[in-house]
Amino acid sequence: MTTFEGFPAEGIAFYAELEENNTREWWLEHKDIYERAVRGPMIALLDALSDEFGEGKAFRPNRDIRFSKDKSPYKTSQGGFAATGDGMGYYLHLDATGLLVGGGYHSHTPAQTTRFRGAVDAPASGGDLARIVDDLRSGGYAIEGERLKTVPREFAQDHPRGELLKFKSLTAGRALGTPEWLGQPEATDRVRERWNEIRPLVEWLTEHVG
Repeated sequence: MTTFEGFPAEGIAFYAELEENNTREWWLEHKDIYERAVRGPMIALLDALSDEFGEGKAFRPNRDIRFSKDKSPYKTSQGGFAATGDGMGYYLHLDATGLLVGGGYHSHTPAQTTRFRGAVDAPASGGDLARIVDDLRSGGYAIEGERLKTVPREFAQDHPRGELLKFKSLTAGRALGTPEWLGQPEATDRVRERWNEIRPLVEWLTEHVG
């Protein structure tokens, strides 16, 4: 197991250049930088956090272009995910702008949507989620996800948690950019701190939706 030493600056530069040169030829010429400065550190960081947050997985760099008009072959970011349930868990993302941390549930089945809405509707669990979301927003996290334009028809349109009922997926994310600690081992503790801030949301979703 490789020890995490931080994300080198050349990993950030790699993605800045990839955005301008997203071709197989350029990728093959620079693949060693990707492995050394992006994928390797991401795997090492996920391993360092696995005892606390579960085993993590680094996403593949190739884009699925089968149904896309954009035929660029490679993703312009490296994601990592520690799952706590089906489609939910803790997320990391490195790109040309730096590091983003997040968590929640990004994919959903009809059964998960039904469970989510039922838990939001219930006063106790729904109240807990509302407080968690408010705390995260106050802490600088963006609350996002796939959502309806209106409150689902089976609920009162003036439901006290109507805005939460509109969500079909729910995530909290915070862009951290390129702080000095990003290229140092200290980044492990910084990400741990952020994931612990997100933990109440992930645990709520894992209990009530997963």
